[in-house]
Amino acid sequence: MVSTTQPAFQDQLQGNHCWGCGKDNPHGLQIKSYWDGAEAICHWQPQPWHCASPTHVVNGGIIGALIDCHAIISAMALAAQQAGVALSSPTPIWYVTGKLEIAYHKPTPLGPSLELRARFEVQNERKTLVTCTLNAADQLCATGTVLAVRVPSEWMRS
Repeated sequence: MVSTTQPAFQDQLQGNHCWGCGKDNPHGLQIKSYWDGAEAICHWQPQPWHCASPTHVVNGGIIGALIDCHAIISAMALAAQQAGVALSSPTPIWYVTGKLEIAYHKPTPLGPSLELRARFEVQNERKTLVTCTLNAADQLCATGTVLAVRVPSEWMRS
């Protein structure tokens, strides 16, 4: 069951201007991720301007950004949970994308809400391998594998 009694992972971070997941970027995608058991889930509604050349299909780059951002924020939430610190901490545990692979299985329709699910495959102190599925109307449209790499908190101030 999705836990929406807690704020979204993204809403707990301060100063996150990421175009995909940053609550502090009013022009971005504004995704919201939550725990759903041992997985992280995100529901996101594409808008007409998120289309590919055929206007009934979501742009592949948008799909890539959704998978990337959901996977990275989920890796951060997992690391924070395991360390016993809040994502809202003045020095959260930051991760960046080390590698992103996407398989596009079928065109993603523009109309329905999209569901992303992140699962944690392998984790060590510095890296987390996350797989992420993207579904529209209960149809698997894309799968991503993201290698999330931990970076020092100074990375945000560089």
